[in-house]
Amino acid sequence: MATSALIVAALVLGPSTAGNAAPKPTEKELKKQLSSLGKRVDKLIAEYNAKRVAVAKAKAAEKTARERLKTAEAELAASENQVGDIARLRYQAGSGLGMMREILSPGFDGAAMLEQLQDEQTAKIGRFTAARDGRKKAAQDAGALTVRLREDAAEVVARRKDAEKLIGEIKDRLDRLVPVAPGKRSNGTWAPELPTGSENITPRMRLMRAEVKSHFTLSFPVGCYRAEDSGEHPLGRACDFMLSSGGAMPSPAGVALGEELAAWAIKNGGKLGVKYVIYRQRIYNLGFPGWRAMANRGGITANHFDHVHISMY
Repeated sequence: MATSALIVAALVLGPSTAGNAAPKPTEKELKKQLSSLGKRVDKLIAEYNAKRVAVAKAKAAEKTARERLKTAEAELAASENQVGDIARLRYQAGSGLGMMREILSPGFDGAAMLEQLQDEQTAKIGRFTAARDGRKKAAQDAGALTVRLREDAAEVVARRKDAEKLIGEIKDRLDRLVPVAPGKRSNGTWAPELPTGSENITPRMRLMRAEVKSHFTLSFPVGCYRAEDSGEHPLGRACDFMLSSGGAMPSPAGVALGEELAAWAIKNGGKLGVKYVIYRQRIYNLGFPGWRAMANRGGITANHFDHVHISMY
């Protein structure tokens, strides 16, 4: 496992220069590494899923072969019974065929019928043998694929853990590149800011919005300034990062993106000047760490289920 981690690290992060510390990668390089590693993980999972499909097909083939063998066994048993019955009749009839003609349908010779039944039995034995061999091979193939899949599953888990660790390291490097917002005092407090520009948002809010857009792929608009009587939006100190069209519940992927975005804002809030984050009817105040439930405001948007709200100092 340690070896696979080193291999992935070498492939993704690149080798260090001999005798010197590796140069610090730029944000662009880190994002490229992150994208490359994500694609490798996706490919690994896709290959594993393809193997699972192969195992399912092998098991289905084994089931079909088992049913074919069952049918062949029934045919063979019936044929053996027929041949046995005719043989007993011939024995009972002796060398004369008079009794045989009375027992059998008119116009048929007992010996000819017995020969025909024996030929049919030979053919059925052939089908039985083929079905038996086919079932055996299908069972062996399914078993071998199942064993390999079990081994592949262990490898996928190990390599995915290695990849997740590296993804975390790359994200930490990206977070270290997040700048300290303007106006931070030596005691950790923040100097007041007024909104500027046509967007009517503060410089810290503008920086936060840019950093979020840099770190996350957002498919819906970001709403910041609103002319209201209360709250942070009219002061230019808040933005809503939408995860769906307004009023609609986000997809599971959108919900997960919101959780990731909120966690990132909290993690980097000390550098960027985040005051609080609201998401899914919960609030996280950086001055009093921890998520706290909020009262029901009566709607998806009002309860912040379709967006992450970030307010700045």
